[in-house]
Amino acid sequence: MVSDNHGLQRSLQSRHIRLMALGSTIGVGLFLGSATAIQLAGPSIILAYILAGAIAFVVLRALGEMAVHDPVSGSFAHYARQYLSPLAGYMVGWGYWTYWVVVGLAEVTAVGVYMGLWFPDVPQWIWALASILAMGCINFLAVKVFGEFEFWFSLIKVVAIVTMIAIGMGMIVMGWGRGGEPVGIANLWQHGGFFPNGISGFLLSMQMVLFAYVGIEMIGLSAGEAQDPTRTIPMAIDSLAWRILIFYVGALFVILCLFPWNEVGLHGSPFVAMFESMGLREAAGIINFVVITAALSSCNAGIFSGGRLLLGLSLQGQAPKLFKRLSPQGVPVNAIVMTVLLPTCGVIINYFVPEKAFQWITAAVTLIGLFVWIAILSTQIAFRKSLTQEQVEKLSYRAIFWPYASWFALFGVFFVIALMAYSENTRMGFYVGPPILVVLALLYFIFGLHRQHDQTKESA
Repeated sequence: MVSDNHGLQRSLQSRHIRLMALGSTIGVGLFLGSATAIQLAGPSIILAYILAGAIAFVVLRALGEMAVHDPVSGSFAHYARQYLSPLAGYMVGWGYWTYWVVVGLAEVTAVGVYMGLWFPDVPQWIWALASILAMGCINFLAVKVFGEFEFWFSLIKVVAIVTMIAIGMGMIVMGWGRGGEPVGIANLWQHGGFFPNGISGFLLSMQMVLFAYVGIEMIGLSAGEAQDPTRTIPMAIDSLAWRILIFYVGALFVILCLFPWNEVGLHGSPFVAMFESMGLREAAGIINFVVITAALSSCNAGIFSGGRLLLGLSLQGQAPKLFKRLSPQGVPVNAIVMTVLLPTCGVIINYFVPEKAFQWITAAVTLIGLFVWIAILSTQIAFRKSLTQEQVEKLSYRAIFWPYASWFALFGVFFVIALMAYSENTRMGFYVGPPILVVLALLYFIFGLHRQHDQTKESA
């Protein structure tokens, strides 16, 4: 079943969708933020990424089952409205839009920080503002042009990670840069064991690790503009899962073999340290370029996602009608303007508190991102229950190990949220995320959207 795409152009090829999802997931966290998680879990962080990757894959397959069955603009917000309730669809759509708006601000904030290494005299907020406006301009072009930009942005990150893994394995096995003396893998257990901080350290790292995978669900948002979505979406999902797992697990395996876990991050980025040990004097500059590219890629993907979400919400009567407008190139221009406008206003944070901007902004999105995963899994469970056995057998793409995998992933996400509430370092997210969701729910009733649904049922 291929649904009406409401004027959107089906121009995205499988390679675009794969790299778009990679681009939205592999941000600055892998290159610079992984050190914090390593300090919590030690070498067992590798196992944490494998477990979180399994949960992420279940979420992705659950979404893929619905997206292939009904590839529409708005994706899981549309499905939540259809199979749960109009309020659920509204909350998921606006919640996820808020998530990507804030992520976009976080990523351009990172651009401002790292451009400062090259241009220390230029204020951070100028780079942040220039980045969000540049990515917005790319999104005003035809979706195929956006797809090409995102493809090459993401490819830079992929090449950097693959190169790092290859060089690292050369050092581990063959002793590259060390006079032929292999490093080996003893660092995985020589400094307090594989679980140096016990099971508690491992569990507390899960919230950081799971959040690293948030973003892969944007594959569902591309379904309305994908060429032959019944073929490209499954291919993208199945290949993306193991690619992300390899990139994360492979990169961390190499880092933890090369450096004792308790030294990772103490002397700057482990990526920089590894390249410098190979005699690459420009290692810091290379990684700086890759990090900036990673941030721009994630911001670019966020603007795309936000624009399509607003379009979908507008089509469902849950956002102003002006967001329905498409350009001659099939781009939801007003929805993109709105998605760019708020992060632009948020650049003010970079002006007043540049040293705290990234921390504050990141805390604001963690819970909302996981809330969307809960919604996807809950919607897929409701979707499957709505089908007859005959309809289930006709599904061309299915969630794995139904229903056990879906319930396992749902439990895993709730468990991680509980860990976030327990940990003092991540509790800040509860001061920001739930209030945003409460405000969204209040607006639903203030603007009378619930009455609109009631009227629709009566007319039916």
